[in-house]
Amino acid sequence: MKTHEYQAKALLAQFGIPVPRGRVATTSEETEKVAAELGGKVIVKAQVYAGG
Repeated sequence: MKTHEYQAKALLAQFGIPVPRGRVATTSEETEKVAAELGGKVIVKAQVYAGG
């Protein structure tokens, strides 16, 4: 199964496992909006499938 981190976090949260807050953004405008919603300071992390 290929799963991005944000997808895995959503699955874990469904079962009551605590995960850090976060959101997916695909543009710089979305990133600014998400940062404001989360409190202003964020870390941007690219997510790609990797490994073999």
